[in-house]
Amino acid sequence: MPTPPVEEKLKRSAEHAKEAAEQTQEAAENTQEAAERTQSAAKTTAKATVQLKDSADRRTELAANRTVFAAERTYAAWVRTGLAALASGIGAKKLLEGVVPDWMIVSTGSVLVLFSAFCFAAAVWRQLFTGSQPPQPDVQRIPPSLFLIFNGFLALVSLAALFGLWFGRTGG
Repeated sequence: MPTPPVEEKLKRSAEHAKEAAEQTQEAAENTQEAAERTQSAAKTTAKATVQLKDSADRRTELAANRTVFAAERTYAAWVRTGLAALASGIGAKKLLEGVVPDWMIVSTGSVLVLFSAFCFAAAVWRQLFTGSQPPQPDVQRIPPSLFLIFNGFLALVSLAALFGLWFGRTGG
């Protein structure tokens, strides 16, 4: 049979063990809550990562669309410049008649008309041979055959205008 001081020590030890068990239980509950929060945060982070990836892919597609539109604007600028040069070359003949010698009219008009043919060829070249291919855009590109047909026709018009300048009458 234990003595009273030993009983008190056992009683205190039992109380400490009970308190330790309660604290351990409380710590286990806190750990469980933290694990649930961590798991929830991991799911949220995974969703955000997927959204960021989707967002980055979308930005890449939009950049590809802008690249296609920029290439088409560049093509249009080459054609516009070629048409202006063609009109200027043909107009030079009528504008300069009687003002300057015939050889100057023919040479000025020829340079402008030849420059227009160069612009039509450069427009197709620039559009078809772009270098590295951008990512697949959402927008539909103009078929390359249309560029070849349209600019081929414009180049033939330039050649006809050139022959008209060379073999036509200048009137001066």
